[in-house]
Amino acid sequence: MNLPIGLWRKAALFSFSFIFIYVGIDHFLNPKFYLSIMPPILPFHLAAVLVSGFFEIIGGIGILIPSLRKKAAWGLAALIVAVYPANIYMALSPDTFPEYSINLLYFRLVLQFVIFYWAYLITTQKFNPAR
Repeated sequence: MNLPIGLWRKAALFSFSFIFIYVGIDHFLNPKFYLSIMPPILPFHLAAVLVSGFFEIIGGIGILIPSLRKKAAWGLAALIVAVYPANIYMALSPDTFPEYSINLLYFRLVLQFVIFYWAYLITTQKFNPAR
């Protein structure tokens, strides 16, 4: 079954939006997990978890609004870069996270690049047609 490219784009936008809104809400429902992956060297752990969750929700909503899509996607791309130290910390401290396999911890590092690229694609003209 071949779906039109426009339908694929809509599915990509809604999927991306859902992921960020879901994870953003989870920052508030399950802050203990996000606090546990904060590198000890960084300050203000709880504030960082709550602020990042808030911006994930706002960004996830923003990419669904055509006039905000490009800025929201760039904001999410910046957020992905900002939270990358948590993924590095997890990968370099596998003993701290025995419930996760080392393969999963390293996969998360790669996955962040994929998600960053996905955000970048949403900033492009393909997702923001001229009016």
